[in-house]
Amino acid sequence: MTLRGHRLVLEPLNSSHAARFLAAVHQEAFRYIWDFPKRFTLEGVHDFIQSIPEGRIAFAAVSCNGEFLGSSSFFDVREVHRGIEIGHTWISKAFQGTFVNPEMKFLMLRHAFEDLGAIRVQLKTDARNEQSQAAMRKLGLTFEGVLRNHIVMPDGFIRDTVMFSAIDTEWPEMKARLIERLGYEP
Repeated sequence: MTLRGHRLVLEPLNSSHAARFLAAVHQEAFRYIWDFPKRFTLEGVHDFIQSIPEGRIAFAAVSCNGEFLGSSSFFDVREVHRGIEIGHTWISKAFQGTFVNPEMKFLMLRHAFEDLGAIRVQLKTDARNEQSQAAMRKLGLTFEGVLRNHIVMPDGFIRDTVMFSAIDTEWPEMKARLIERLGYEP
């Protein structure tokens, strides 16, 4: 599945993206993410892409001119409960604070609510990641709370996780705000 926006495309992340992934990535992008390449080499990134678990739908965010912008994923798909999570998101340092995150999340939220029939989409982040929390609030997501001592990070740090969500009844208003923010033509 490929999701097309005005300035970027979300296409299935695969080994053909490894070199551009490596060129765009900065290790700091994974400071708060549990799952990351163990080696920041072409082989390490290739191995990381190949090890993405079944059930996680990972996307490469690529600009219209082919530049690799970052990555995000759908996972924790709860079909019976019509819920899904968006995460494992990182954005190239050069594109942080630009159109990339809101357009990427707009495309994913739209797909979740309008194509998959989700009634709940959740996102979460490390409690230390204030930049990510601010971005989620700016998207219009609702803060739900903190899961204390939720994850033991690879470096042994015991992470608190901050939860955000959107539900289907909120989507029309959220969608309208994102369309306006992104400057999409109606």
